[in-house]
Amino acid sequence: METLLPLLVGYLLGSVPFGLILTRLTGGGDLRAIGSGNIGATNVLRTGKKGVAAATLLLDMGKGIAAVLIARHFWPSAEPLAALAAVLGHCFPVWLKFKGGKGVATMMGISLGLAWQIGLAYAVVWLGVLFASRISSLGGMSAAVAAPVAALLLGFTAYVPVLALLALLVLFLHRENIDRLRAGTEPRVGSKK
Repeated sequence: METLLPLLVGYLLGSVPFGLILTRLTGGGDLRAIGSGNIGATNVLRTGKKGVAAATLLLDMGKGIAAVLIARHFWPSAEPLAALAAVLGHCFPVWLKFKGGKGVATMMGISLGLAWQIGLAYAVVWLGVLFASRISSLGGMSAAVAAPVAALLLGFTAYVPVLALLALLVLFLHRENIDRLRAGTEPRVGSKK
């Protein structure tokens, strides 16, 4: 139970598709039929609703933080399991036939929940690369890779394995973006198609 419950709680929290819910509630239709079809904040932004995109980003981060903090309270050694499950829930939600988002915002949340210093490093890299390149995917992937590096450098070695595994997952889910980056066709934030 010490393993199963944090995994279950983390997965269920992570699987709440806030982008899909908020887009529908605000009259934007089915988010999966827009842009990339993903349920994350970047795709919500493609609807033109910046406030809804910001809310999606914060809620996707929040579910990652919540999963870690709940695990810390009830199963203190199981935070990495809950963190892993929250990101897996976001990326592969059972309610949406396991087709979810790419995990960047939820990974930011679990990074903050595990240790604010890791979360701060994640945010600095994410925003720094995003503002420098104006490419959302590049910022997200860079931040995901930075998280295990920051954990290692800052002495949070217990969190390195789960963060490294999640970084690989984020990169895998961005494989089409990586192909477009190589081809020079990855869209920039704010650019017209």
